Amino acid sequence: MDLFSGFAGVARIGLGLAAVGRPGYITLGRDRDLPASRSVDELRRRAHALLDQAYAAGVRYFDVARSYGRAEEFLAGWLPGHDDAVAGSKWGYTYTAGWQVTADVHEVKDHSTATFDRQIGETRALLGDRLALYQIHSVTPDSPALTDGELHRRLAGQGAVVGFSTSGPAQADAIRAACAIEVDGRPLFRSVQSTWNLLEPSAGPALAEAHASGRTVIVKEALANGRLAARTDLGPEPDVTALAAALRQPWATVVLSGAATTAQLVSNLRAATAPRVPDDLERLAEPSERYWRTRSALPWS
Repeated sequence: MDLFSGFAGVARIGLGLAAVGRPGYITLGRDRDLPASRSVDELRRRAHALLDQAYAAGVRYFDVARSYGRAEEFLAGWLPGHDDAVAGSKWGYTYTAGWQVTADVHEVKDHSTATFDRQIGETRALLGDRLALYQIHSVTPDSPALTDGELHRRLAGQGAVVGFSTSGPAQADAIRAACAIEVDGRPLFRSVQSTWNLLEPSAGPALAEAHASGRTVIVKEALANGRLAARTDLGPEPDVTALAAALRQPWATVVLSGAATTAQLVSNLRAATAPRVPDDLERLAEPSERYWRTRSALPWS
């Protein structure tokens, strides 16, 4: 089933709720973007305002995860009355920050069948049959999710389209390994969500292969957790340039905005109609190892 058939224009931009589903995250500038008091009710109101605005503009894909605090809950409360909205979630990380901006550990990764069994129940309890895409969160080449045949069978039978996301400097290896997995002679994964941006474009060739094989490709972190939003060498609207560069990739189906404010969302959505992208943006690329070291050092705020 192609969840994104016919997506064009603004609909090629999705909205991810990682930045507003929990009080702390690693996107730069949160002290400016969010109030000091980040109660559940405050972030629910903010999430619903962003969802309303995105939907009115033509956005139809909305992305959450078990580890995004209450993002699934916020999305579930908004979905009624938005029948053509496509909801995707992820399992494999457990949120552990206790609604604190700073915590010793914000999320714990576990790709075991036990975690899948628990989290699919938690997600279905909130999203029900509105869950259209269910993804393994942050697969890396050493993840047991790539070799656990029992997990593969459970994933294949859980009802939603099966996908995976990736992170880390070896994203390309993880993408190719996951795309080779079959259950009963059929590819298990129909969707890939990976980090691609002007600083870290290394997954591009593997994403092109995934797209050529008929899979949906979702781009996350196109603004590099806010690092690209402040680049003066990208012109007067650096976020628009960075997102437009991702949208221009021939293999990209949907590019996620992680806007935390309505002003950011309005600006991000202009990427769908940006007239051009500079030709020399390859100069911004960093070595993957350096990019991911920098990302891992970003503070939760």
